[in-house]
Amino acid sequence: MQGRLFSAQPLLMELLQDAGLPAPVANIGMELSTVLRDAPLDDAALLNRARDAMDWLVKLELCKFPVAQEKVSHPNAPYVLVIDQADPVLARADFQEMLVFAQTEHLNSHVVILPCENGVAQPDMASERITLADPKSNPWVLFASATAVYTHSSGLGFDAIFAGHRPRVFGQPWYGGLDLTHDEAPDPHQHRRLTRAQAFAAAMLITPNWQNRHGTPCAFEDILAHLEATGRARREDANGYVASHILRWKRPFLRQYFGSNGVHFTDEPERIAAHLAQGRKHLAWGADPKAALRLEDGFLRSRGLGAALVRPVSLILDDQGLYFDPTRPSRLETLISARTTLSTSAAHRIERFLTRLKALNLSKYNVGTGAPALPEGHRILVAGQVEDDASVSLGAGEICTNRALLLAARTAHPSAVIVYKPHPDVEAGLRRGKVADADAIADVVAQSADPLSLIEACDEIWTMTSLIGFEALLRGTPVTCTGAPFYAGWGLTRDLGNTPARRAARPSLNALAHAVLIDYPRYFDPKTGAAIAPEEALEFLAKAPQGRSRLVQAMLAKLRQLRAATLGFNR
Repeated sequence: MQGRLFSAQPLLMELLQDAGLPAPVANIGMELSTVLRDAPLDDAALLNRARDAMDWLVKLELCKFPVAQEKVSHPNAPYVLVIDQADPVLARADFQEMLVFAQTEHLNSHVVILPCENGVAQPDMASERITLADPKSNPWVLFASATAVYTHSSGLGFDAIFAGHRPRVFGQPWYGGLDLTHDEAPDPHQHRRLTRAQAFAAAMLITPNWQNRHGTPCAFEDILAHLEATGRARREDANGYVASHILRWKRPFLRQYFGSNGVHFTDEPERIAAHLAQGRKHLAWGADPKAALRLEDGFLRSRGLGAALVRPVSLILDDQGLYFDPTRPSRLETLISARTTLSTSAAHRIERFLTRLKALNLSKYNVGTGAPALPEGHRILVAGQVEDDASVSLGAGEICTNRALLLAARTAHPSAVIVYKPHPDVEAGLRRGKVADADAIADVVAQSADPLSLIEACDEIWTMTSLIGFEALLRGTPVTCTGAPFYAGWGLTRDLGNTPARRAARPSLNALAHAVLIDYPRYFDPKTGAAIAPEEALEFLAKAPQGRSRLVQAMLAKLRQLRAATLGFNR
């Protein structure tokens, strides 16, 4: 059962509204004051979860104005931070008294006031020693440089606690009297010594009943993941885009996905330049060196093939290169190099994510119908690819055809059971890469098979640059790479090809997975275009209907061939 609206953290409530999430309600019998006063708060698992969530919340630096932050100049540190509040909660005289305390208790420090809408702070309060910050300042940035925080009863005082402060409090906020603040007027009815983790667990994990965008109860961690995704979308899409070399069938969903400030499609250099002059970013599909952002499908794409015109649930925007091009650095390489170690909260997040990914049996396209019966013996899965795909032309190296890969695996393991899995686009007749004599080289040609079932049934994987190699790594299966896919060269694969020397970092498998599946792609609801969290994308893919039928795929293949013959290229 649910009680009244829960509003212990006003800033977070505003962010929920902006992200399209319902405000949480308190469970009946779960008044926050009662939980803080009486509830047992010593469970180790609960407190570890609270510490993870605190760490994640602080790192996100959630703010009402994420898009405006590049234009906000912050005061020079160090300083004492005084938090404004709206009248009538805080009277001007009381605020001025608090301001005097801040100056007299820190005689040699500068004072910064964080104003708020309808607050009592006025421009005439500014002086040589007092600065009024921009009202759109990110409070987390101000917390990081402040030596002390003063507040009457603002909800930001609660955030300040988890940013490492012990705020000086002049009112009687709900978080006062817990030995986490310096209280000028303590509430005689509330005094209990709590740790930060205990207070956070009570206020954010026990009392509220959080709800996802569908109105279904969810965990607080799901809220953080969604806010992270929507905040990233607002920041990255703030100025809009001009897009070139985009196939027409992709344009409607790209408008939805990146449409907060518009996506303009043109291949004309003059019009592109005009849009860039207005502050838009230039994005293009694939390896266009002139574009600031290269656009590609993500690694958990859809339930159905992209070549069959199924909308993606994830996309990649790379401002450095492309993940499948080892000849130059990419944003993914940068993220992997920076993720050699994970914070406790990030480590637990990717563990939960991978556990759910494996339980749902999800892969990039989620096509196939199980695995055929395989002969006994040491089984090697050879992953076929689209031979004219950019990942092959740029990263495969000397072995650059499916037939050559099959022969290399057979030569290295003459007595093994070779299982060949053709790429689904090739099987559907949509792309190039068919091996006419595959059944003469391999023991089994696994047509229309589920790649994850084959990974489970085989002892090792051979690939040029296929994503199947990464999916096998996640499931503990050894991988041999003849080329240089994005997951090779980090010490996690057996590499027969030439991998970039710049891949010197040695991340753990989970650190690699965090960079690849959480940090790098953006995820979307294909129905609405709304930004969603990686965890939400898993649940969407689990429930999504199967992609287009074989008949539709065959028709699309014929249209594709006709278009290529007519226009002289195949996109």
